[in-house]
Amino acid sequence: MTDTQFRHGKKRFYDAAKFPRGFAKSGDFTLLEEDILVTFGETMLALELGAISPENVDEKHFLKVIDNPSKAKSKLEHTWLKYVRLARGRKAFHTLNSKSKYREASKDYDYDMESDNELEPA
Repeated sequence: MTDTQFRHGKKRFYDAAKFPRGFAKSGDFTLLEEDILVTFGETMLALELGAISPENVDEKHFLKVIDNPSKAKSKLEHTWLKYVRLARGRKAFHTLNSKSKYREASKDYDYDMESDNELEPA
């Protein structure tokens, strides 16, 4: 990450609310992504919120990526977008006992009890 002009944060960035055990231990981020978030996260958050203004080309491009995520090209930008998606997006909920939303409507059939033959649908 030495090839970026992005400013380091004045302090290490953590999100104790969403990732109380740290970014890497959450299982969602790699060690490199954790290092990026911890080192540059404070600056990225301040830029996103408008608390500071961009000072170089990388920071100006980062603001464009905030508005249009498809323009992300650096690992730093992809990592921030991943953080935003996981921290602010809806939490995925998985269950083992669910019924499908799209059940086929059951058809009621009439049967002739004496001959055990199927008649027409009701």
